[in-house]
Amino acid sequence: MAVLGFIELPLLEHYGPQITRAVIHYTTQKYPYGFDESIHGDTGPGIRAWIKQVLNQDLAFQHIKVIYPTAPARPYTPMRGALSTVWFDRWKISNEGPEHIETIDSMCHVLTDLIDDEVKYGISKNRIILGGFSMGGGMAMHLAYRYHQEVAGVFALSSFLNKTSAVYQALQKNENVLPELFQCHGTADELVLHSWGEETNKMLKSLGVATSFHSFSNLNHELHKTELEKLRSWIVKMLPEEIAVSNG
Repeated sequence: MAVLGFIELPLLEHYGPQITRAVIHYTTQKYPYGFDESIHGDTGPGIRAWIKQVLNQDLAFQHIKVIYPTAPARPYTPMRGALSTVWFDRWKISNEGPEHIETIDSMCHVLTDLIDDEVKYGISKNRIILGGFSMGGGMAMHLAYRYHQEVAGVFALSSFLNKTSAVYQALQKNENVLPELFQCHGTADELVLHSWGEETNKMLKSLGVATSFHSFSNLNHELHKTELEKLRSWIVKMLPEEIAVSNG
């Protein structure tokens, strides 16, 4: 199994054939010191270190590998075109207006290669979870609900979709069983408003996605230990350890 939520790729070399699940954890936009325009997107190793600091340990499992990819550096319009490690561009940080669909789709194609690699390693797509923090959660929702509906689940922490998102449009004609969504959001988030995350959850639920939404009082645009503990429990529920059945 694997969680693709964007942990650094060299980790793949350290897991043996007993690993049959993966979580890919995508992340950008870590803002622990405030929201000034000099802050840029985080990296895979950076989010791993941040999670370890908040949780007091790595987000690790005996039967699941976690992958933290890093977004490429690209000009980011909300930062006046300055280079930032973000998964896609935005016209502005708001749930109003159009998505920057060209950069979203381009990155979906790149990340599909990462998923395909995991499948080649023997991990079934229905044993993969996609997720992330902030823009990473939005990236995961686009990737799962538009391109890889067979994955086991999606998590989105402090994330949102635009009101006219291509994700909603793709699901309007969908008849497939969709991956479950786990969302968390701080009520005091000043960058990605709690109402944006809540609206995203309600919209996806109306389109057939099984969802959960966990609010954290007085939490700004950051991670919380209880949030990560809930996420860990959800991941284990979605990707349970498989017990080998002996023929003897």
